[in-house]
Amino acid sequence: MEVRRRIEVAASRAGRDARAVTLIAVSKTVGVEAIREAISAGIHDFGENRVQELVTKAPAFSTPAAPRWHLIGTLQRNKVRKAVACCHGIHSIDSVSLAQHVSDEAVGQDRQIEVFAQVNVSGEITKSGFSLREIEACADQLAPLPGLVWRGLMTIAPEHADAGDLRSVFGTLRQLHSRLGQCFQPTTWNALSMGMSDDFEIAVEEGATHVRVGRAIFGERPRQAKHRRDESS
Repeated sequence: MEVRRRIEVAASRAGRDARAVTLIAVSKTVGVEAIREAISAGIHDFGENRVQELVTKAPAFSTPAAPRWHLIGTLQRNKVRKAVACCHGIHSIDSVSLAQHVSDEAVGQDRQIEVFAQVNVSGEITKSGFSLREIEACADQLAPLPGLVWRGLMTIAPEHADAGDLRSVFGTLRQLHSRLGQCFQPTTWNALSMGMSDDFEIAVEEGATHVRVGRAIFGERPRQAKHRRDESS
């Protein structure tokens, strides 16, 4: 697969092992058959933006061949129960109150769910996430919440950013992740979810462990023709 090859090349440039990078195929608006084809091509992780779409697709895949589902879009409070029930990971924890809500549901369902704190590194008003100051200030509140396995941080780079700006955003997230390591369990706090179709190679070079790629795998979709950088919107 071409995306895998590009990840390998980017990892090599950075002196990294490409096997340390999880490719999440963003399957929003993609049908079950296309997902099956991606699974046949060796992809095991899929990202959805909306819980409702995820819960309609997940039953089509039986265990043990079922993919690992990641929620990468904004999580509404009234969808937390369903998200916890079917997700392997949630990449969009953007407040202490949401983290607490997900924790309560995970405990209630006797689950341990992998989570990422979404950080709005660029400070854009159109993006969700903790500010840089907020995440550092509340890390001690997030870390001990039961039922949550904190993997690391997630961010979305600015649209149409040049390579220098992208490296600045991704590098800032990497440095922040390192600083917060003292607050979280070191055995699980080892992941950075960053990079999409337009910028995943730079993200890999800057330390991404999870890249969220939709268009480069499944092709252009109707909404993306108007707004391409929407894989985590």
